[in-house]
Amino acid sequence: MRTLMGLLAMLAVVGCVESVPTNGTGRILMMGDSMFAVYGGSRQSVSDRLELRINEPVVDRSVVGAQFLYALPISGSLGLRIGSQYVSRKWDWVVVNGGGNDLWLACGCRRCDGQLNRMVSETGDQGTIVDVVKKARADGAKVLFVGYLRTPGVPSAIDHCAAHGNALEARLKRMAQRDAGVTYLSIADLVPNGDRSFHDADLIHPSPKGSDAIAARIANAIR
Repeated sequence: MRTLMGLLAMLAVVGCVESVPTNGTGRILMMGDSMFAVYGGSRQSVSDRLELRINEPVVDRSVVGAQFLYALPISGSLGLRIGSQYVSRKWDWVVVNGGGNDLWLACGCRRCDGQLNRMVSETGDQGTIVDVVKKARADGAKVLFVGYLRTPGVPSAIDHCAAHGNALEARLKRMAQRDAGVTYLSIADLVPNGDRSFHDADLIHPSPKGSDAIAARIANAIR
């Protein structure tokens, strides 16, 4: 059963990860988890809406369920490990999100200090996320790290993750403060109190409206 599930996961990843154009087009790379990947290819994902807002092609290699600390080697190399989504080349911007699945799926948002420390240290200068960002910076790209949506005033299945999620984002902000070429973009204030329209029915992933609102924030940051 595990072998079958692993195969299905690999097939899903292969079908979702966008290839990097070999002709040099596409100056913006997006990588991360389902916040970016949901609605991929439907013209309603964050990258789809970003392309329309900035009139530039965006290479979106984000994958549903992706983690920074994903352990399986094959499916991880195909995109379920967020670091493997990066392809070294001359990018203007690398737009990244992630870390939520590492907390929610790996430690249930409880006793997650070890996961947090492995992703990014309290001082923001060490960890898997920091290593991924440094790779992009070494290639000359500016990096925009995007936080997560909140569901203020609306109960959701990940409410118990709030404390660890806030701690992660505080560390990411410290990481960005250490390098002028890295920007941390919080979207914690994006959803009005009690408004369900920015989320899908699961109250975790963005709706098409939410994807467009996230894209608008990213476009403003890039401009």
